[in-house]
Amino acid sequence: MGVLYPCFCTRKDIAAEIARSPSAPHGPDGVLYPGTCRRLSAAEQRVRIDAGEPYALRLDVQAALGRVDAPLTWYDRHAGKVIAQPESLGDVVLARKDVPTSYHLAVVVDDHLQGVTLVTRGEDLFAATHLHRLLQELLGCETPDYEHHPLLLDEEGKRFAKRDTAVTLAGLRADGVSPDEVIETLRTGRMAWTTSARA
Repeated sequence: MGVLYPCFCTRKDIAAEIARSPSAPHGPDGVLYPGTCRRLSAAEQRVRIDAGEPYALRLDVQAALGRVDAPLTWYDRHAGKVIAQPESLGDVVLARKDVPTSYHLAVVVDDHLQGVTLVTRGEDLFAATHLHRLLQELLGCETPDYEHHPLLLDEEGKRFAKRDTAVTLAGLRADGVSPDEVIETLRTGRMAWTTSARA
């Protein structure tokens, strides 16, 4: 489809390129990839690939948008109808150097293959849905509805994470937290209890 290009940049390369640009574009997760490898000619790409240089595959978002009918939309149970703005995430990686896919591509394909009609996930992934909507259109996938729920936060307002030995359901049961308290927490995103239940 002509919407992917090999990217040979390391994180260090990208940081250096961004540092040289006083007005680097920003997206919801910070500074966007500056498109360094998008500007390589096909001949330059081939030389580097043939030399065995590792590379990822990035989506050329502008080229991809040129292949679909705009505007793309999706429905979120909290936000209502949303107009997709995948360009806000820049040219994201769809296949990494170490594995043949990325989160973005994997979830779109998995949801399609499994016939998922409602994707429920944390609001921290709301922005990613703009890109997922573009990938669905490119791949001919159905668009599910979405529900991006508030994140579960601890007493200090920090989101639960495994790396921080966050509260687990097993730990909550052991501490005597009721199912109704858990449901209220899921509904509001704020803990309805004080507990020491850790992973």
